[in-house]
This record gives sequence, C-alpha cells and structure tokens, in this order.
Amino acid sequence: MANYKVEKLTGQMLLFGLLGKLLYMSPDKEWIQHLLDDDVFSEVPFGEDQEDVVQGLNYIQDWISTNLSKNPASAIASLEEDYLRLFIGAGKVLAPPWESVYFTDDRSMFSEETLQVRNCYRKYGLQIEHLYHEPDDHIGLELSFLAHLAQLAVQALEQEGSAELIQLLHDQQAFLTEHPLRWSTTWCELVLQHARTDFYRGIALLINGALKASDEFITEALSQLPQEI
Repeated sequence: MANYKVEKLTGQMLLFGLLGKLLYMSPDKEWIQHLLDDDVFSEVPFGEDQEDVVQGLNYIQDWISTNLSKNPASAIASLEEDYLRLFIGAGKVLAPPWESVYFTDDRSMFSEETLQVRNCYRKYGLQIEHLYHEPDDHIGLELSFLAHLAQLAVQALEQEGSAELIQLLHDQQAFLTEHPLRWSTTWCELVLQHARTDFYRGIALLINGALKASDEFITEALSQLPQEI
C-alpha cells in the first residue's frame, strides 16, 4: 500500500506541477514544442480513470493531430492568442483564472479568498513572487501548491513520517475542498464555452478531473492510514 501511495502522490505532483505551469505562464513556444515532441499528453500519471481527464486528453490529442502536422508554428501561435483571450483579456477576461472573482459580487480580485490562499501558502513557507501585485489565488498557483504538498507527502511517506503524512493529506484535502474544487467546474465550463483551441478545452478538463481524483484518493488514503500506523 505504501508503494501505491508513493505512485499516486508522485503522479499527482507531476500532473499538478505541469498543469500549474501551463495555466500560470503564457505559452512558451520552445517549452510547448518540447512537451509535444515528448508526447507528454499521450497519457497522465494521475487521475486516468476520471471521465474529465479522459475527455481532456482526447481534446488535446485531437488538437495535436489536427494542427501540428499542418503548421506547427501557426498552431502554437494560436495557443498564445487563446491564452490571452481566456486568461488575461484584451478587455473582458473570458475565463478568469482567479478564485476570488467567482465569490465576489463585483468579480473583484484580492478578496477574502485571496488572503485565505495566501495563508495556506505561508503555513508551508511559500510566498508568490509578486506578492501584493498579483492575486495569490490564480489557479496555476493553486495547482503548483497542491504539487508541492504532494511532494512533501511523498517525502514523509518514504521517511515513514506517519504523523507528518497524515497532516499533509488533511491539509491538501482541506485546501482542495475549500479552494480549487469550489470553483474549478465553473471555470472549466467557461473555458469549454469560450476557448478557440481544443488544447485549452483539454487542459481545463484535465484540471477539473485531476482535482476530483485527488479528493477521492486522499479520502481513500486517510481512511486506510490508521490501520497501517
């Protein structure tokens, strides 16, 4: 069972780390091309049984097969345009990537949710690079934080730190349910509605499915830990 948990937590760490970077950063041509050349989106290391994850991979693979063989440069340029439209906006942001927007009447940022997320990061000694100048609750940053907690949980499991592992799993599940899981489905629906590329439709579904899979995995892991300790 310990090996199973290491495998799942490592997969969680890798997937959330990748998805967090993809959402937080504007598409970098060389990095995106590297991911595509390495066939990164042929499968996932975590959440492969989730319906959203399966559908998300299909979207991405369809985009790759339809676009890259014809004109790779144009295909990647289309990702840059879509990212700008969806997550930054040349006017209205079509799929805002900040949690606080979904829980304020005026769709403002830097609200109570932002501060709550910031405190979660601080508990583990983390602070975003542009503190006070950008919201801490960007979905890319939240995913990267989940990847960090998964990495710490792997280390605790390998070092047989049972109490530390239990605390990390509890903190990860609390963060999941109190933050990204509260708004990821709404955000995903906006991306599906407004995206012009199947790549970002696929990424949104991957994120939504991986978050659900994480909650299920942690619930299962915590239910088994008392018997193992």
